Amino acid sequence: MARGGQGLARVAVVVRAGAAPLWWCGVFAAGVGVLVPGLTGRRIGVLAGAALFIVAVAVVAWRGRRRITGLGHGAARAGKHDVLQDRAVTVRTWRRGHRWWLLLAFVAALGSSFVVPAAAGLLLAGWGTGLRLKAAWLGRRERADEALLWVRVDWLDRRGGRPAGKAVKAYRSTGIAAGDAAPGGSRRRTAALV
Repeated sequence: MARGGQGLARVAVVVRAGAAPLWWCGVFAAGVGVLVPGLTGRRIGVLAGAALFIVAVAVVAWRGRRRITGLGHGAARAGKHDVLQDRAVTVRTWRRGHRWWLLLAFVAALGSSFVVPAAAGLLLAGWGTGLRLKAAWLGRRERADEALLWVRVDWLDRRGGRPAGKAVKAYRSTGIAAGDAAPGGSRRRTAALV
């Protein structure tokens, strides 16, 4: 980067990047799992899966909030030489870096259906839902503070790309209109031209 600037990715976009693939892998694996009677039977598998879904949503949605809040309070303003990464690039980078883990989780969820039908698939779907809820919470914080949170891209390359991981030392912030993603990491809706 020229003159000491850093590449920055939106924290909410990184959090949200895994939500859709985990959800769809989980739903598909659970759907296939329901077709297999398994060792425990479908009813027990679906009930166990529902419990795992609820636990996964709660744990994933709440995990890391304190660290994100602490890093957000100490966020310095992004400099004029910092480069804000596009939403699509951040999502693509995260998904490429985690594609083998996603595939392994999907295969494991399918394989476990022969023991406990649908349970592991619903666990994956709960994980994806928890990530979506965490991104929504982060979006509400960003709107309330009128500041978007960003993390250095080189810090995301370490330890699995977690935006609140140990490798992340601090966040940067910008105004609410910066970048191409809305608060919470979703696509920014542009007003129709009249």
